[in-house]
Amino acid sequence: MPRVGISLLTLVPGIVGGSETYAREVCRALGRVGTLEYTVFVPTIAADAGGPLDTRVVAAYRASRTMAGRIAAMTAAAVAPWPLRRALEVDRLDAIHFPLSVMLPPVKRPPAATTVLDIQHELLPEFFSRAELAYRRAVYGATIKRSRLVLTISEHARAELIERYALAPERVRAIHLAVDHERFTPDPALARQPFLLYPANRWPHKNHARLFAALALVRRERPELRLVLTGSGHEGQPAPDGVDVRGRVSAAELVRLYRTAAALVFPSLYEGFGMPLLEAMATGCPVASANAGSLPEVAGDAATLFDPTSPEAIAAGILDALARADTLTARGLERARSFTWDACARAHDAIYHDLLGH
Repeated sequence: MPRVGISLLTLVPGIVGGSETYAREVCRALGRVGTLEYTVFVPTIAADAGGPLDTRVVAAYRASRTMAGRIAAMTAAAVAPWPLRRALEVDRLDAIHFPLSVMLPPVKRPPAATTVLDIQHELLPEFFSRAELAYRRAVYGATIKRSRLVLTISEHARAELIERYALAPERVRAIHLAVDHERFTPDPALARQPFLLYPANRWPHKNHARLFAALALVRRERPELRLVLTGSGHEGQPAPDGVDVRGRVSAAELVRLYRTAAALVFPSLYEGFGMPLLEAMATGCPVASANAGSLPEVAGDAATLFDPTSPEAIAAGILDALARADTLTARGLERARSFTWDACARAHDAIYHDLLGH
């Protein structure tokens, strides 16, 4: 049977958010629905990431949890890739997939696919340092050039890749992400509470400052409403009255927050997909979302959409979502059902067959 390698060497547990969920869930689902032989290559800091698939821990890749360490490890692997190529047994693979946007190590054969999760650095370069911007442009450009097929996670991201990198449309494939329907479910025994939820790391494009301004406007009409923030990077950052900062929370606590929030508010300026929208919908939580990036594609008609550059528009979107909570809950539950990890994995399996020439 043809053997497909999946390289997760750049995975950093607990740091890279939705991309980690994507990598882990696709591996789990391939164990259920895949039709080929798979070997997952993982770093020492994420030895369990391959799930049920045949997994090899690659000690030759000096994985790190710090940004400086990560860049050093990736640079070293790009400059001297031979130890990693031996560790990944590339001569024994029939195809290889790099799900985390970076082809590491660089390969000419076997035929490779790389998932480019987003190209935020091209669309919002002001949110990146000069060094990080130069690094991402160099690495993404080289990765895309070497990949026979480029995967991405939304039609919006696909169109941007084709335009920005002048790619032939047939080389770029969009596969939607999904939601774990066993974990993210409604709980009728829990009542909705007067708080809004925003699960997001404190990164510039997540747009917290405008959300705080919008919250002040909302609380003029709904003074009982509070805003709950989860994610990393909030330590030492200002948070106004009415904002509860929870930081990183457990998976169980996040589900409980979705099940009890009055609404999810998601004012991000850019997303390659927007997984929290699906997680909220699957738990019956009404959604108010930015109309930026791929978010309208994910939301469909199951969310209130607003302009994330305007606090007034964000506030209006929140109030509209609260007013239409029952309708949005019903639509959200229905929409979330069509996004499954098994469907996502089957689409990846089909890509691998394309790489193999089947």
